Amino acid sequence: MSQDTTGAAAHRIRIARRSAALSQAQLALELGVQRSAVSHWEAQRGKPSANNLRQLALLTGVQFEWLATGRGPMTPSAESLLDSVAAVDAVLVDDPQERRLLNAFRDAPVAARLPLLELAEQLAAHRTGRRPRTTLGAAFEGG
Repeated sequence: MSQDTTGAAAHRIRIARRSAALSQAQLALELGVQRSAVSHWEAQRGKPSANNLRQLALLTGVQFEWLATGRGPMTPSAESLLDSVAAVDAVLVDDPQERRLLNAFRDAPVAARLPLLELAEQLAAHRTGRRPRTTLGAAFEGG
């Protein structure tokens, strides 16, 4: 990869992160990498793996091809969103409350999704008497 291409890729990563209103630390947490990795990607001192690039595209709502190559639109068109698996899943949800919850989650900023998910899991665990699957606090406490 040439220096110009690497620089452009670093710039696209920064644009995607900022457009999703994420700090480098928040994006790193979502991707499961160190904040310094995100910093290096944006400073042209390294490249994310294909899997991290794919996850980054999903987290920030940009097109993978645009993020990886610069080709195509940055964000998907409304028409392509209707064809996506996520849109199909939402259409197949029959329960109105479940659909409402799913839509609220999808409308939330990327940085708010994990806390929302953990809150829902904790409420469900409290209601059923089962432990939540995972919590952000447990990740920080090492357990």
